Amino acid sequence: MEPVISFYPGVTKWDIRKKVWDYIEDNNLANFPRPVHNRIPNFKGASQAAEKLTGLEEFRTSKTIKVNPDKPQQQARFLTLDARKTLLVPTPRLRTGLFNKIVPPEGASKDILKICSTSQGVKEYSVPIGLDAKVQVDLVVVGSVAVSEKGWRIGKGEGFADMEYAMMVSMGAVSQSTIVVTIVHDCQVVDIPEELVDTHDLTVDYILTPSKVIKTECKHPNPKGIIWSKVDLNLLGKIPILKKLREMEKEAGKDVTLKTELPGATENPSSAEAEGAQAVVGSANNKDFHSVRKTETTRPDGITTVYIGNIPQNLSVREFKTVLREHDAVPLRLNWQGAKRRAFLDYKDPGTAESVVAALKGLSITGSSIRAELAKSQRSQCNRGPAPRRPKSTEAESAAEVKSLS
Repeated sequence: MEPVISFYPGVTKWDIRKKVWDYIEDNNLANFPRPVHNRIPNFKGASQAAEKLTGLEEFRTSKTIKVNPDKPQQQARFLTLDARKTLLVPTPRLRTGLFNKIVPPEGASKDILKICSTSQGVKEYSVPIGLDAKVQVDLVVVGSVAVSEKGWRIGKGEGFADMEYAMMVSMGAVSQSTIVVTIVHDCQVVDIPEELVDTHDLTVDYILTPSKVIKTECKHPNPKGIIWSKVDLNLLGKIPILKKLREMEKEAGKDVTLKTELPGATENPSSAEAEGAQAVVGSANNKDFHSVRKTETTRPDGITTVYIGNIPQNLSVREFKTVLREHDAVPLRLNWQGAKRRAFLDYKDPGTAESVVAALKGLSITGSSIRAELAKSQRSQCNRGPAPRRPKSTEAESAAEVKSLS
């Protein structure tokens, strides 16, 4: 059966997310919370799809199951508790730890178990599980924005499901044989080009929808742990458990050199580049993508600006940041001028800026090819053709920029 959502050649992960979110909204296929954009969609029929979990032999034989905390997986959490299995739920954005064990009251009825499976119940009936806990996770249930029958998965773009899995690998809780299941609406099963799949992306073994069960037979290896050379001090500070994991791996004799400790790396851990850097499994909080300065008077030597034009009119800054992350184009600073369909990106040196231009030039976003080039004042003599100068930010523009990026 052909997917109901199709894509044009050269599609990006962001294009796929956007089209799936739009389709779900346009066809009224979701329950609260709405709109579904930038979320794991709480699709209609989520409970019906989750019920198929009990038909999997891997579920029946599992003792410990990790289920993500999103609303569409609430029924999967209930089914796990109702089957008297150990339920582990990740802490939101990994702020306070990796995951919590849900401990229902002794002799809990089904109604109480349903409460325990809600977001509020997870808070009230849980105990934290430390990195040094000897936990063996038999089955992992994750949400998705899009997934293919080959097992390729696309989340909402923040990388937490991938990070959670990589951290579980590091603590010995999962292995390459651990089964991964996702629960989605039928329309979320699409064709994802294999070139979009990175080595750090989490793939799935089963797809459960309201109408069917798909066994993917995916052989792509899942994350094998945190690659510390892609983690910076700022990210480490935002996720305390990541810092603890690094200390444990350092004591075990592993190489835990951070991105900011490598030769030639920026040494300023408070810089926006550090805030936007990604671990092997994705970025940190979207809100901390960059810093905003109100003037151009203190630009460090070597800072090079890239101009991005022809940005789709309805593209939000949050969505644009996701596109930049997916193309390894996280800037030191982003000057967003969405109303003018343009943006200016600051990078630490000309080489970095030129590589970003090469990566983004002609990139198609929702069918619109963006314009990427060095700002005129930055261009070398070998580059031809006019390019806009970066405007001086007025106080009003700066205030608008702060508001739009917060």
